[in-house]
Amino acid sequence: MLTRFLFVLIFSTSWANQPHPLPRFASLRSNSAHMHVGPGNNYPIEWRFVRQGLPIEIIAEFDTWRRIRDHQGTEGWVHQSLLSGKRTIIIMGNVQNIYSKPDEQSDIVARAEPGVVATVIETQANWCKIEVRNDQGRFKGWVSRQQVWGLYANEIKV
Repeated sequence: MLTRFLFVLIFSTSWANQPHPLPRFASLRSNSAHMHVGPGNNYPIEWRFVRQGLPIEIIAEFDTWRRIRDHQGTEGWVHQSLLSGKRTIIIMGNVQNIYSKPDEQSDIVARAEPGVVATVIETQANWCKIEVRNDQGRFKGWVSRQQVWGLYANEIKV
């Protein structure tokens, strides 16, 4: 029994310490996140994010610091505690229709302007099921993957 417990403990600990693949998408956990020019608080603050849930791409790691890139290409370092594994996207380009099904012939449940951030629920080859929350309520539906930032082209399972 003790041997089995130690095996489970060692296995789960070693698994938890395994590095995650790079690059990868994540999102901002906080509505106030300082981005530094280097991996540490002693480096100057280059930018301050004020949008919780904003999708970011983690492109490098150093200790507890993550080098990130946003949808505009801005890069810098943030502490890992300011990031979440929750997957979100941001609408790009023009106003996008959100459909009831992954089909442009299905009903339009909402329209999303560029800059709208949404939670990813599911993905398919050319579509992404999202949830958008705003003052009017909560909307779920499908949007073309070509019109969002926060997913890799070949990424199916989030």
